[in-house]
Amino acid sequence: MSIEAAEEASVESLAEELGSRITETDEYAAFEQAQSAVENDETVQAKIDEFEQIRQEFMMARETGQATEAGLQRVKDAQQELHAMSTMETYLEAQEQLETRLQRLNDAISDPLAIDFGGKAGGCCHDWCRVQSHGVCERRQTHRQSALRA
Repeated sequence: MSIEAAEEASVESLAEELGSRITETDEYAAFEQAQSAVENDETVQAKIDEFEQIRQEFMMARETGQATEAGLQRVKDAQQELHAMSTMETYLEAQEQLETRLQRLNDAISDPLAIDFGGKAGGCCHDWCRVQSHGVCERRQTHRQSALRA
C-alpha cells in the first residue's frame, strides 16, 4: 500500500470512528428517541400529513402563479400547529441540540483547514429555499418527512 493510500485509509477510518462516536452522544440518543416518538404517535403523523397536504397545495399554487398571502399564512399556521404538539416540540428541540453539537464538531474539523466544508455541504438549499418558499423549505421538509416516516 502506498503512503498516499495509507493516509487516505487513515482519514477514512477516522471519519468512520467519528461517525460511530457521534451515535454514542447524548444528543444523538435524545434525537433517536424523539424521532421514534414522532414516528409512533398517530396524532402527530396525522398532523404531519395535514401539513404536508397544505404545503403541497401552496407549492402548486405558487408554481402556477396563484399563491396568495392567505395560502402562505395557512401553511405557516399548519406548521405552527404541528410544531406546538409536545412530541414535535421535543423532536425539534432534540434535532436542534444535535445540529448544534454537529456544528461544533464541524467547527473543530474546519478550523485547522480554514474552510467550512460542513456549512457548504449542509444537505439543503438553505438561503435559496428560504427565499423561494417564503420560509418553508420544501427540500428540508421533504427530507424531514422522509426521515420521520423511515
